[in-house]
Amino acid sequence: MSARGRNGALAVKLVGVVALMVAASFVAVPFYSWFCRVTGYAGTTQVATKGSDTILDREVTVRFDANTGPGMPWEFKPLQRTMKIRVGETGLAFYEAYNPTNHVTAGTAAYNVAPDAAGYYFSKIQCFCFTEQVLEPGERVTMPVSFYVDPEIVTDRDAKSVTHITLSYTFYPAKLPEDRQASVEAPAGGSSTN
Repeated sequence: MSARGRNGALAVKLVGVVALMVAASFVAVPFYSWFCRVTGYAGTTQVATKGSDTILDREVTVRFDANTGPGMPWEFKPLQRTMKIRVGETGLAFYEAYNPTNHVTAGTAAYNVAPDAAGYYFSKIQCFCFTEQVLEPGERVTMPVSFYVDPEIVTDRDAKSVTHITLSYTFYPAKLPEDRQASVEAPAGGSSTN
């Protein structure tokens, strides 16, 4: 094969590698998200539609943590620092968010638990983190999170010794929903037009 033919074949291979890498980058984020939800990797919690049918005598202490990301003007805190619950028992905790600005703002909460091994067994039934939150100027809201620790945790070799779990949230700024954006942009006393 001539040098020109080898260079052409190499160019085709390199283009193929680049195309494969671009395709992989598009599927990596959804795959990683799915992987974390299924396995609890990196402290990713589970979502449940109802509480556990089994409650054990074993207790676990849940610690609540709150943070805000860069550019998020809200004040955000847990209304309780810790809670003791039995494994399988449904717990209800509250967080508070306050918008100290003079304009409507939106936020979305990222969350995880520590230690990572507990993520697969920490199930949320209801949570403010499932939807975007919008706060009016000066508005203060109390937001619930309903959860339980799955009794299967006691059968997991790595997680069965967990006695303390930290549930952590970080609120990040989000774009206002279109319906809220339209009302913000409408002149005082007037209405927006489409």
